[in-house]
Amino acid sequence: MGTAQRGTTMPFYSSALGRIKPSPTLAVTARAAELKAQGRDVIGLGAGEPDFDTPDFVKDAAIKAIRDGETKYTNVDGTPALKAAIRAKFARDNGLDYGLDQITVNSGGKHTIFNALVATLDAGDEVVIPAPYWVSYPDMVAITGATPVAVDCGIDAGFKMTPAQLDAAITPRTKWVILNSPSNPTGAAYTRAEIAALAEVLLRHEHVWVLTDDMYEHIVYDGFAFATIAEVCPALYPRTLTVNGASKAYAMTGWRIGYAGGPAPLIKAIAKVQSQSTSNPCSISMAATVAALNGDQSFLVERNAAFKVRRDLVVSGLNAVPGLRCPVPEGAFYVYPDCAGLIGRTTPDGAVLTDDNAVATYLLDAEGVAVVPGSGFGGSPAFRISYATGDALLAEACRRIARAVERLG
Repeated sequence: MGTAQRGTTMPFYSSALGRIKPSPTLAVTARAAELKAQGRDVIGLGAGEPDFDTPDFVKDAAIKAIRDGETKYTNVDGTPALKAAIRAKFARDNGLDYGLDQITVNSGGKHTIFNALVATLDAGDEVVIPAPYWVSYPDMVAITGATPVAVDCGIDAGFKMTPAQLDAAITPRTKWVILNSPSNPTGAAYTRAEIAALAEVLLRHEHVWVLTDDMYEHIVYDGFAFATIAEVCPALYPRTLTVNGASKAYAMTGWRIGYAGGPAPLIKAIAKVQSQSTSNPCSISMAATVAALNGDQSFLVERNAAFKVRRDLVVSGLNAVPGLRCPVPEGAFYVYPDCAGLIGRTTPDGAVLTDDNAVATYLLDAEGVAVVPGSGFGGSPAFRISYATGDALLAEACRRIARAVERLG
């Protein structure tokens, strides 16, 4: 008596769950793995993860931390040693001076952003997000009850938001603007002059804060000079959260360390959220990140050179395919080809490619190439390719894509 009958439905899940969608990048990776398990020859270009290994000196630091017994709880939002290393990194690379009480350490860059949004957003608030965007931004905003406001920044605009677009998107309800440069999914990066122009708009809207996701800071090409907004416009420093992490540049995706610098009251609020969710990040991962940030950075140049070769290979291969248009990205390890020229065409089985989801499905089914459709990034019709894999596989993937497109009616 008093227990629910088997099969009874009830409103068990929260309304917040209904506002978010599963990650399309993870879905593509899972589908590719499923086909591989069935014996299919699949080239997975969906995961945003460097294929390089974590540097040995970083792994050695982690092993030493384990042997030294650094396996206990730490401060909720990071060890003093890691905060000091992050402080030195911000000063060295970005010309930014943050005190230790202005630095937060979290379980990945995604966790840093999530904590910041949960700590600051209420229902009715708005967050301006240039599109195409990293898939998680709108959903992290939505889970708080706030509203993501996408600004369409298409291929002809270089995938970058203009000052006029930013000004038009800001309302009295706007709380944050999220900037990601270099970008996931497009690889587009804002120049110092472009950042300064956006900053001029933000200076006129004193109620708006800036969250800048600099995760791909060290992965840039062709002499591009990375800049971040609190560095370019010191007047915005008091209302900017500068987010970064170890995952991409140091090939430490699984170690799960993200961090940020910002105003001390905001950092304290982020720590409060973290204290009731994960508590401290992994102590071993933090010790490894100290070594990563303080150690020899020369390997970054070598890896960037390898990424550039891959970028050029993929851009050239895709632009040789009729119906695809692929810009040359300034950074990160993604390309974002426009596939408008394939929409409306017919597969050998008679199916019409109605959108980029259909294009991605066709490439996977026909040739075993797994890409992520642009619909998940708020920019269609297009798809994202991660070129963080071997040259030979990328060349073969381009050949397969060309072969699949040749068979379209």
